[in-house]
Amino acid sequence: MTDMARDSIDMKLLGAWQRDLPLVPRPFAVLAAHLETSEPDVINRLKRLCRSGAVSRVGGVVQPNVIGASTLAAMAAPDLQVEEIAAVIGEEPGVNHSYLRENKQNLWFVVTGPDRDHVTQSLARISKRAGRRVFDLRLERSYHIDLGFPLDGWGAKHCEAIDAPARCAAFEPRQGDAQLMQALTHGLPLGPYPFRSIAEALGRSEASVIARLTQLRAAEVITRLGVIVRHRALGWRSNAMVVWDVSPDGIDRAGATLAAIPGVNLCYRRTRLKGEWPYNLYCMVHAKARADALKIITLASEAARLTDCPRQILFSSRCFKQTGAMLTAPKEAA
Repeated sequence: MTDMARDSIDMKLLGAWQRDLPLVPRPFAVLAAHLETSEPDVINRLKRLCRSGAVSRVGGVVQPNVIGASTLAAMAAPDLQVEEIAAVIGEEPGVNHSYLRENKQNLWFVVTGPDRDHVTQSLARISKRAGRRVFDLRLERSYHIDLGFPLDGWGAKHCEAIDAPARCAAFEPRQGDAQLMQALTHGLPLGPYPFRSIAEALGRSEASVIARLTQLRAAEVITRLGVIVRHRALGWRSNAMVVWDVSPDGIDRAGATLAAIPGVNLCYRRTRLKGEWPYNLYCMVHAKARADALKIITLASEAARLTDCPRQILFSSRCFKQTGAMLTAPKEAA
């Protein structure tokens, strides 16, 4: 097989399978049939792409605060202490994303845990160790989109229905769901029978694991199941978080509009901090060039009628940490 053919298969694997991984005993065999290659070849490619940093994991993304808890946090770190404080943040096990952004509040991170108390305690430890105030910007509503990235025509923007979070609010987790979801956020074992491997680790049957994952995906508790790419490694390096101060009577309409804009990948309503951080509507824009990101932001602002709302644009300049969420408490050391 030529290098061009190998590249083509890699691109299809990265682009077309960022979601909708088949929930069958041998999912990589299904991918192989679509890609006209072999199951061992698909598995080896995924292992190589993980080693190279192009792929974070093959696994799932869970609707925020449905199983487990999370919050977006921010801190103002002096320039000469950024590395030191970022290391403190990254050492906290529940932190699964950590970025340096262009703003006075320059360190932004997501803290996850099995419940809100765990998240609160994590924030307190970070604040104490860093000696800095931490902004706790809690999620109020998710106008969730999908962090998938089309690659040369493979893969397309997928917009979740705006009422999906409301449907998830009525969802009642079963015993064992958190452990099952944690396995997905860590990533599937890259072997012929990944769900069997998870089932054996959890003391369950393969059939029960596949059946429950099918239910969780249908309920949109699992928002995406597939190849989780690292967008920066694939060229999506001009990424900005845009925050607006929007009136309560217009925020849901604006959030729904932003959710449908190509190039906008995440959109949430979050708590304000009176007198310190007035912004309540957030979205993430991912592009390959800064000028392209700014064009998307302009179009999105106009479409959502936000041009007169106070806003800030925070471009990301560095990623310190990117992993799956913590949904279960880590086992205590023996």
